[in-house]
Amino acid sequence: MILSDVNGGIHKHKKRKRVGRGPGSGHGKTSGRGHKGQGALAGWSAPPIFEGGASPLIRRIPKRGFNNAWAKTVAAINVSDLEAVFKSGDEVTIESLQKKNLAKGRFDELKILGNGELTKKLKISANRFSSSALAKIEKAGGQAIVLPGKKPVVKGQAKTATK
Repeated sequence: MILSDVNGGIHKHKKRKRVGRGPGSGHGKTSGRGHKGQGALAGWSAPPIFEGGASPLIRRIPKRGFNNAWAKTVAAINVSDLEAVFKSGDEVTIESLQKKNLAKGRFDELKILGNGELTKKLKISANRFSSSALAKIEKAGGQAIVLPGKKPVVKGQAKTATK
């Protein structure tokens, strides 16, 4: 291997392909479009899903269910996870959960679920709580703080303007 040949043939600014400039250019006559056929016609361009006349993959595969693009992503954490990681009297927030690697990735809301047992007195701040989780937190002498969030508008309910 010769070091001076490593970058040979690589140019920062590549010249554009000038088609239809005669036989000497290498792209003359049919201008790289071949002979006849729909791709050779002027003004023809394929749609992004075009597969040469075959039924496109996007139409061949089955579609099932419904995917709501605007649904909120909810991170769920069980009471047993809080029992294992936090000490009695600790304050549980979204930031403290992320530091202890319990709330990973991106999410819009945090929900505390009631799976497991809770014996420690914790002050827990989250967007949602399951009814069993609330009961277990209160039984242990802890406190559940519901964080404010956007309230959903009920269908048919008029929005009120505030000044």
